[in-house]
Amino acid sequence: MGVTSFPGNPGIPLKLRKNARARRMTLRISRVDGGVTLTVPRGVSEREALAFAAEKRDWVVGHLSKQPRVEYVGPGCHLELGGQRFEIVQGSVKRLSVTEGRIHLPEPEEKGRIHLHAWVKEQARAALTRASDHYSEKLGRRYSRLTLRDTRSRWGSCSSAGALMYSWRLILAPTSVLNYVAAHEVAHLEEMNHSADFWNVVDRLYGPHKDARAWLRHEGPKLHRYRFDA
Repeated sequence: MGVTSFPGNPGIPLKLRKNARARRMTLRISRVDGGVTLTVPRGVSEREALAFAAEKRDWVVGHLSKQPRVEYVGPGCHLELGGQRFEIVQGSVKRLSVTEGRIHLPEPEEKGRIHLHAWVKEQARAALTRASDHYSEKLGRRYSRLTLRDTRSRWGSCSSAGALMYSWRLILAPTSVLNYVAAHEVAHLEEMNHSADFWNVVDRLYGPHKDARAWLRHEGPKLHRYRFDA
């Protein structure tokens, strides 16, 4: 089994996944990208799986209608970066430039989007490095390196070797949320778990974090709607 089309018109991509430990068929819709996955136990045919999916079509369509629409970032758009709102405009320049709340993209537009994407990730690296440096100094422990990815299942991580990883999309979140994630991961330099001791470290570094965690839970998936390709 693999990727097929959801029964009905229009078609909806459907990923069929076999799981020997599954006891029944289940449908899951990703809050991040709206992907639909049907997990089926061993011994269930693709025909049976698609018939089950067809019965759940209205439920799937209803949930997908509530998913945030993909937003292609380019001229005419507005973007929140590091707590500041920018208007994106097409310029007649060779390099991306930022002036008075405007991001001027170089021509042609396709090149401009590529430059914009790279610049956004540069801003993310700078902001997350500052935050990580601040909290690691406060903790009295150093991290080994910092990398950025476009992760789907987590906003950050800390390895046993002290390597920090963050989603570059955190630069699109409120600054307080970005700082919370940095404090959370740096706290793992002392406590590689989510015990009460760990959360005490987070409180010591960041302070009350309930609102930031709630924002990530409810609003975080919307950050994945931004696309920088044409």
